[in-house]
Amino acid sequence: MSATLHSVAAAAGVSTSTASRALSGHPAVLPSTRARVEAAAAALQYQPNRMASALRTRRTGLLGLVVNNLRTATFHTIAESLQGWAAEQEYQVLVCTTGGEPGREAAFLQTVRQHSFDGVVVAGSGANTDLINTLVREGRAVVTMNREVPGSLAPSVMSAYETAARLAAEHLLGLGHTRIAAIEGPPEITSGRLHHAGFAAAMATAGVPLVDELVHRGPFTPDFGRDATAQLLALPEPPTALLVSNHEASFGAVPALGDSGLRVPDQMSVICTEDEPFYEWWSPGLTTVDNRAELLARRAAALLLAQLTGDAAAPLRRAELVEPVLVARGSTAPPR
Repeated sequence: MSATLHSVAAAAGVSTSTASRALSGHPAVLPSTRARVEAAAAALQYQPNRMASALRTRRTGLLGLVVNNLRTATFHTIAESLQGWAAEQEYQVLVCTTGGEPGREAAFLQTVRQHSFDGVVVAGSGANTDLINTLVREGRAVVTMNREVPGSLAPSVMSAYETAARLAAEHLLGLGHTRIAAIEGPPEITSGRLHHAGFAAAMATAGVPLVDELVHRGPFTPDFGRDATAQLLALPEPPTALLVSNHEASFGAVPALGDSGLRVPDQMSVICTEDEPFYEWWSPGLTTVDNRAELLARRAAALLLAQLTGDAAAPLRRAELVEPVLVARGSTAPPR
């Protein structure tokens, strides 16, 4: 038979209410009494009733995390970092991968509501504004990441996508490239729109026109990256440099370059705007603009914690941008 709070209290020689306060860390309980109750609980292998505790405290100890996938280093790092932080704060994190589908994301956010999660981080589709705002109004801690959620009441953390593409383009322009191709995300998605804006701004500042046949904007898939690369290489005058700001597309674009026999960077320089561990091991190592995923996760955790604790000394900023950094490796060089 499972031990109860009453049996723990009896074994420790205290009242049930004192045992409850001792196990919940109430400051009014003497250290010697707390130690006695904890020893009795350990001896009886007592497991507290989390549902009853949640009803009393209105805290479940549960947090949610929505990510589009766990394949990319960014989402993987965000998930690992947030789970590590949550463990230190004595929270459990339930992770939902959605493939970027708003419907699957909405279903999980409904679960967050129905099971009274204490908070949720949404690094997802950029949709579901109404559900996110409902959670905020109900007192849940909510942080959005990676995509803009128009009309959201929740604070957000996002990589400075426009800066990332601008840094990448400026790096290539500084090496002397002018015929620069870009494989980008879809224009209706935050990162796709802002990456394109940064690339276009850098080219305009340098007085280099954008060439339509060199710019491919499409879905976050390796197949799109492979197809776009094939089309670029088939041009009568191929580009001398390639900027891949569509991260999932890079998983098709980079192997396609390798399969083509093209020498990087001798015949084409390549730069990506999101890092992966294997980019460093590629031959040559791929130059990237690192979006600093771990810092993104730490900023999100800080915003979440301020809401969970009601820390008035840490006013919430509506939107935080994390500035990326250029990581120069062997895949970029002056054109020949």
